[in-house]
Amino acid sequence: MNQTLVIVFAKNKLLGEVKTRLAKDIGASNALLVYKRLLTITEEATTDIEGVDLRVYYSHELDETSWVGHVDKYVQFGDSLGDRMWNAFQKGFDDGYQSIIGIGADLDQMDKETLQVAKEKLNKNDFVFGPAADGGYYLIGLNGVKGAYVFQNKPWSTSKLLELTLAEIDAKDHKYELMDTRNDIDMIEDLRLSTLADEFSVFL
Repeated sequence: MNQTLVIVFAKNKLLGEVKTRLAKDIGASNALLVYKRLLTITEEATTDIEGVDLRVYYSHELDETSWVGHVDKYVQFGDSLGDRMWNAFQKGFDDGYQSIIGIGADLDQMDKETLQVAKEKLNKNDFVFGPAADGGYYLIGLNGVKGAYVFQNKPWSTSKLLELTLAEIDAKDHKYELMDTRNDIDMIEDLRLSTLADEFSVFL
């Protein structure tokens, strides 16, 4: 067992359940194709990272067609996004991990190097964040259970999420470091600006 755990929060590949804002412009079937591609990118980025263990938390049910092999898989539980994330983090800390990094499966630029950099930054800080261009974050890392408050009473899926989270961390005099700002693919504009634009140009 390593000291650092990476948790992927993934949605199941269900028609009409993924990339719903993107689906308004390109249709549910095409949005599902985009999500499957993002899921593959995330799987490649998180498989066999040196010095890190991996868990995948699915939205509805376990998926045996992704992350095939010796990867611990779970189903998310909790009323809010914050609850679901913290429940997964808390289990990791309860199981003995000292630092935990959480990511979604919405980023076309996720890779092993990004996660290694996050791990190194977390070794020197209480938190690490990967800011998203929409004001949220694509990556969050905690060094111990003292950081549980970042999942509580937050304006999830709003442009103020990271700003208010960092303000609370500052008020508690804890340390954090930021990664590069990147763009989740949630809207058609995001897809047009992404590295997947050529691959899905027929939708654009």
